Parts: sequence; structure tokens; C-alpha cells
Amino acid sequence: MSDKTYNVLFICTGNSARSIMAESIMNYFGRGRFQAFSAGSHPVGEVNPFTLKALKRLKLPTDGYRSKNWDEFARPDAVPLDFVLTVCDNAAGEICPVWPGQPMSAHWGVADPAAVLVDDDKKLKAFMDTALILKRRIELFLALPIATIDKISLHKATREIGLS
Repeated sequence: MSDKTYNVLFICTGNSARSIMAESIMNYFGRGRFQAFSAGSHPVGEVNPFTLKALKRLKLPTDGYRSKNWDEFARPDAVPLDFVLTVCDNAAGEICPVWPGQPMSAHWGVADPAAVLVDDDKKLKAFMDTALILKRRIELFLALPIATIDKISLHKATREIGLS
């Protein structure tokens, strides 16, 4: 078993909902083995309040999250990334920066809960549904034998999680 801590960056366009949720979920369930971060190609500048409500419902930490640009993680002094996972379709189609460390990347697209423009109860349900999809995918990812699996198999398994 490896003592390595793997760095994971979740990216989305606005960095206000899906990527923030994934960061929180990964940091909570992967603590000690994974350090998660999130960023966006065009961050909106604030975390969606429904993101924090969904995380609270799952009894996950909600402090310290901020909407930030992915350029923070492309600088030469940035933390070396092991994985970069897109969680929205827009970010998957964009030209990404060159990430230090040549991380493995995969697309785990999830519908945008912020696009649900109805009453607060239905909006919160959309955020909870998204959080639960991300939680399940992260649980599958955390179950992979990352320290012992070959790189090709790991990349294939990581990509397949995004299809679940």
C-alpha cells in the first residue's frame, strides 16, 4: 500500500456547484489518501448557496470553499496533480491549460443543478441528486487499487466511472 497522497482537481465552467461538491466529497471520504481541489474555466466568483445546502444535508464540510479559476492550478508553483476530472460537459470541450505533472484526466459529466429554475424545493432536490451521483462516482474511484493497478487500466477504469 502506498503512502502517497493523490491530488485531484475537479473542474467545471463556473466552479460554483458540481466541482465544489466533488471537492468536498473527495476530501471527506478520501482523506489521508486524496487531496481534492476544484476550479472553473470561467468561475462565477461565488459558491451557489444550494451547493452548501446539499453538502450540509450530506453532513459534509461546507467551510472554506470558493469559486476560482483553473489557472491557479496551471502555474509552475501549483500543486502537482495526479488526476483532473471534468464534471460538466462545457469544461470537457474546452482547451485546458497544461497541468503540471501530466495528470490523468477523465470526464464525469453531470447535469447542472443550477440550471433548474423552479422553486427552492425542486432546486435543492436537483442539487442533492447531483451530489449523490458525484458521491457514488467518488466511492467507485476510491475503491480502485490506484497504487497497484497499471496506468492504462487505471485510466480506463477512471473514464468508465464517468459513464455510471
